[in-house]
Amino acid sequence: MNMNLQHNYWCKAWHGLVSCAVHFSAKKSVRGGLIIVGEINLGGSIEPIHNPVTIAEIAVEKGATALLMPAACRRQLFDLSDDMATKIDIQFYSDARDALLRTIVE
Repeated sequence: MNMNLQHNYWCKAWHGLVSCAVHFSAKKSVRGGLIIVGEINLGGSIEPIHNPVTIAEIAVEKGATALLMPAACRRQLFDLSDDMATKIDIQFYSDARDALLRTIVE
């Protein structure tokens, strides 16, 4: 599976999972323009993301206003251009619960 297809698959899966969890448990809305990336396995550990700069660039190209990524991506995003960094709000999560809480519209 190429990177773009894999990226789209995980973004859709995450967003769908988070949307359902938020809707049914808290009856709250998910923030618009948010892309959530990352893979959390059944044991709860977060898998590393390879090329987070590319993912951030794709998010900007697709019109996202916010990007939620695992905290382990922070150092790799140092290579993100200043232009791209000003176009998107990048936030980080430490676990599945943290990711869920960061998606809810207050």
